[in-house]
Amino acid sequence: MDVFSSKDMALKAQKKILSSMASRSSVQMFIDDTTSEILDELYRVSKEYTGSKAAAQKVIKNLIKIAVKIGVLYRNNRFTEEELKVAQDFKKKLHQGAMTAISFHEVDFTFDKAVMSELLTSCRDLLLKLVNTHLTAKSHDRISHVFNHYSDPQLLTKLYDPDGPYKANLTKICTGLNKLLEDGTI
Repeated sequence: MDVFSSKDMALKAQKKILSSMASRSSVQMFIDDTTSEILDELYRVSKEYTGSKAAAQKVIKNLIKIAVKIGVLYRNNRFTEEELKVAQDFKKKLHQGAMTAISFHEVDFTFDKAVMSELLTSCRDLLLKLVNTHLTAKSHDRISHVFNHYSDPQLLTKLYDPDGPYKANLTKICTGLNKLLEDGTI
């Protein structure tokens, strides 16, 4: 027997349309100004670190696609009670990561690449667990790509180097994270 659900079909279409719309201009509809500013700084860091505009754009585009798809799933009540608990764990870990990132920035000589890398890796694993049955393998690869990129100990070390080229970027990222924490967004 062929099982057809127009609701599932509409959700798939919505995810497909939104993933193809993940360009810089269309993102403004889904992402607030503070988050957009953080993403811009993450793009600049990635571009400088990789030496490739295309690679940096791909990381940010993947990040946006994943955020939009998870938002669509959440708004359409697609997560089970168990998955919502995983989502809460993810939000707590992301909150902890943001606070740690800010603390490492504000307090000189406290940065620990292993701690920051582990926090980001834990976030990746929780997110993969959350979307395991909802998104395609390609989306799972996008999640891994984004988190593996930003949890790279070499990138983190350069980002947190007090005399490094990313000092201004990190300041702006942490300012944005602080605002998102104060607003209760993360």
